[in-house]
Amino acid sequence: MTRLYDDPATFTEDMVTGFVAAHPDHVRRVPGGVVRSRPARPGKVAVVTGGGSGHYPAFCGVVGPGFADGAVIGNIFTSPSAADAYSVARAADRGAGVVFSFGNYAGDNMNFGLAVERLRREGTRAHNVVVTDDVASAPAEEQAKRRGVVGDFVVFKVASAAAEEGYDFDEVVRVAEHANARTRSLGVAFDGCTLPGQDHPLFEVPEGRMGLGLGIHGEPGVSETPMPSASELAKTLVDGVLAEAPAEGGRVTAILNGLGATKYEELFVVWGTASRLLAEAGVEVVAPEVGELVTSLDMAGCSLTLTWLDDELERLWLAPADTPAYRRGFVEASTSDVEVEDPVVAEPEVVVAPEQGQATAAEVVASLRAVADLLRDNEDELGRLDAIAGDGDHGRGMTRGSSAAVEAAEAAAAQGVGPAAVLLAAGDAWASKAGGTSGVLWGAALRSFGDLLPDDRETRAADLVAGAEAALASVQRLGRAEPGDKTLVDALVPFAEELRGAVDEGSGAAVAWRRAAAVATKAATTTSELRPRTGRARPLAERSVGTPDPGATSLALVLTRVGELIGEHSGGGEDQ
Repeated sequence: MTRLYDDPATFTEDMVTGFVAAHPDHVRRVPGGVVRSRPARPGKVAVVTGGGSGHYPAFCGVVGPGFADGAVIGNIFTSPSAADAYSVARAADRGAGVVFSFGNYAGDNMNFGLAVERLRREGTRAHNVVVTDDVASAPAEEQAKRRGVVGDFVVFKVASAAAEEGYDFDEVVRVAEHANARTRSLGVAFDGCTLPGQDHPLFEVPEGRMGLGLGIHGEPGVSETPMPSASELAKTLVDGVLAEAPAEGGRVTAILNGLGATKYEELFVVWGTASRLLAEAGVEVVAPEVGELVTSLDMAGCSLTLTWLDDELERLWLAPADTPAYRRGFVEASTSDVEVEDPVVAEPEVVVAPEQGQATAAEVVASLRAVADLLRDNEDELGRLDAIAGDGDHGRGMTRGSSAAVEAAEAAAAQGVGPAAVLLAAGDAWASKAGGTSGVLWGAALRSFGDLLPDDRETRAADLVAGAEAALASVQRLGRAEPGDKTLVDALVPFAEELRGAVDEGSGAAVAWRRAAAVATKAATTTSELRPRTGRARPLAERSVGTPDPGATSLALVLTRVGELIGEHSGGGEDQ
């Protein structure tokens, strides 16, 4: 259980404050994460890692000479925002481009992808290397769908060492992708982890059982087996990973990783058998690591990672590194005395609306406040739904995002802007503070909706239809989800269709919206019959059957509340 915290909502920020204070010689804080205290030499390719917090020493613990140039730090088990990734990349860049590397999760792909697009538009070379080492999360022929787990550490180390040696941008990308292609992991859980402020774990493993194939974000295993002895567990892990050994090469490096609550002594007992089994299988192990390198808060469990080496990968794996959490050999000083200014991320442009737009802007702010209150009241239930087959962070992420949206909307409205500008500011803040898949999708949806609202006249029913359709298009473009994938799209598509139909039939805004919200609520409920085909819940598809999708559920709640507010703001009339 995570017991030590002040405010659960600021746990990550408080953690980063203490981490930076403890390691001033290695890291300095920048918006969105940390970078090296002393920048690397000019002309070096920057390697930036990142993801949700809760995994220390990944990701911020491996920033330093010989390893990463920076780390983007999201909320617990939640991908950082695109703005945060861009900010850290700007601070880490030494003129030769930025290579991001992270585990294969929908939110990380979206947010780091958006950061890469922005960097490229500004003339900075940028590329994402996505780690896909978890053998339990998809079959071998679908490696691109696999999660990134402890293989992250190997890929980060190899890419970072290559950049430190002076590899150019394309070569850093090549060797990082080569390391990923030759890395496999399999993990087990004995008990779930607990988020700060919660009094129950994200999942529980029955007494005397073990979860096989867990994720590192609080996701339970894909199956359960009787609790084994240490030797039996070693055989399960070794056999499971060796089953996917590449045809060539009998030399590997290995990581036996603890997930947070499994002690080093226990890991050494397991490794004693695992190392013997590998030797008997004709596998030579080079410089293994036994300990906690990628954790999951206080989860009880462990995993085995093998990377099949060639001469290049072995050299880079053995190269020196000096970071807060990982040191190897002696790193020669190669840093620059030139300090790099922290990036300044531009605030959204605020356009002042005519006087007649003021009341409508105030109504938008009031609606956002009501939505934030609603989501806060439902935070625990949304988290519970998400924990069935995901990482349990949906409720907390929605609360953080909506609260940030309210603050940004209030600030924008105070400058005299209209409803469109209020929603643009709210969308940017939601995406920035919530992070994760839901953060970027809700941020994009609010922005797209706001783009279609008028600032020079009252909002009409047709404007709401156009905004809803624009929001749907934005969500589907970014999330690449279709109806039936068990996502919020399953509620948003029927909502937009029903809203269009109701308005075309002549219904006013309030009636049309409430009718469409009722359809979305029914659609969200029926997602319980679906199996997820995308996102973190996909590897646990069967487990999620019988439970509605949390994203569709939260969307339906919000749409219903907004429908009530439209009626209130229009005085109950049907023509507005």
